[in-house]
Amino acid sequence: MSNRDLMDSEQAYDAFTPKLMWQEVAPHTWPASILPVLAAVCLACSGPNYVACGVGVCYSGTVPVSLSMTLVLLAISVLMQSCVNVLNDYFDYVKGVDTVENSSDDVTDAVLVYNNLNLKSVLAFAVGLLVTAFLLGIYVIYHAGFIPLGIALIGAAIVFLYSGGKTPISYLPIGELVSGFVMGALICLASYYSLTKSFDWMVLLYALPLIIGIGLIMMTNNTCDIDKDIEAGRKTLPVLLGHDRALKMYHALIVIWIAAICLLSVLRAALYNGFEVPGDLAASLILVPFMLLTAYPQLRALWRNPMVPASRDGAMPQILSVNITLNVYYALMLALPCAVNFVL
Repeated sequence: MSNRDLMDSEQAYDAFTPKLMWQEVAPHTWPASILPVLAAVCLACSGPNYVACGVGVCYSGTVPVSLSMTLVLLAISVLMQSCVNVLNDYFDYVKGVDTVENSSDDVTDAVLVYNNLNLKSVLAFAVGLLVTAFLLGIYVIYHAGFIPLGIALIGAAIVFLYSGGKTPISYLPIGELVSGFVMGALICLASYYSLTKSFDWMVLLYALPLIIGIGLIMMTNNTCDIDKDIEAGRKTLPVLLGHDRALKMYHALIVIWIAAICLLSVLRAALYNGFEVPGDLAASLILVPFMLLTAYPQLRALWRNPMVPASRDGAMPQILSVNITLNVYYALMLALPCAVNFVL
C-alpha cells in the first residue's frame, strides 16, 4: 500500500504542531540561504565606490547599505529555503519515495513518515511560507524596483520544479548544479542588486564558492542515497556516476572549492585597488591559514566519510559545518579590501 493510500485510509490526523513545523523547515539547512546574502552584503561593502565601514552599515558617500534591507533579504531567503524543504518532503512522501523502510531513524528528519499529518495542511504551510516571502518582497520592490522580483520569480519557479512536476529537477543529474546556482548565485545577485541598486555581473563569478558548497550539500545527500534513488527511478548525478566515481568527484570539488576561495579573494582585492597595492593583495589571503585551521577537523571527517546510507546522518552535518566555516571566511575575505583600506 502506498503512502497516498495510507493517508486516504486514515481520518484521524496528528496535529501539525509548531514543533513539527520547525522540523519540517529543517533549520539546519538554512546556511545555504543565509551565506549567499552574507556574501552579497560583503561584496556591497567592499565595492569600489565604498570608502568606509561601520557596524551594521557601510557607506558610499551618503548612500548606505541598509541593515533593514539586509534583514529582510535574509528573511526572504530563509523562507524560500524552508518552502523548498517542505515541498521536497511533501512530494517525496506522496510519491512513495520516503518510507519507514528507507528513511533515517531520526524522526525529525522524516516528519511525514513518522507522523500521520494531513498533507493538505503541509502543502498549505509550504504555500504560506512562499506567500510570506513575496509579501516581504514588497519592501524590496519599493526600495530597489522590480528587478529583484524578476529574479525571485525565477527562483520560485525552480522551487516548484525542483520537487514537483512530471519530471522533478531532483530526479535529474542537474540537481546539484541547479540548487547551487539558484541558492548560491541568484540569491547573491538579487541581494547585491537590492543593496546597491546596480548590477555587477562579477557577482556571479564571486558566487562560485557558494555554488560549489551548496551543490555539495545536495551531492552529499544524493551520494548517500544512491540505492534509494535507483529504486525510486531517480537519475541523479551520483546514480549516473556510481558510488566510487561520485566520491572522487566529491573530493575534487572540495579542493576546487578551497582554491576558488583563495583565487577569488585575491581577484577581489586586485580589482578593488586597481592592481596597484601588492600589500592589500597579500592581506586578502591573511585569513586563509585561519580558515584552513578552523575547517581542518570538519574537512578531515567529511573526506573520510564513505557516503553510504549508514553514514548519512553524520555526512549532512559535516557538509553543512564545512559550508559555514569556508563560506563565512570567504565572505569576510571579500569585505577585507574595504576594511584594510579603511584602517590605512
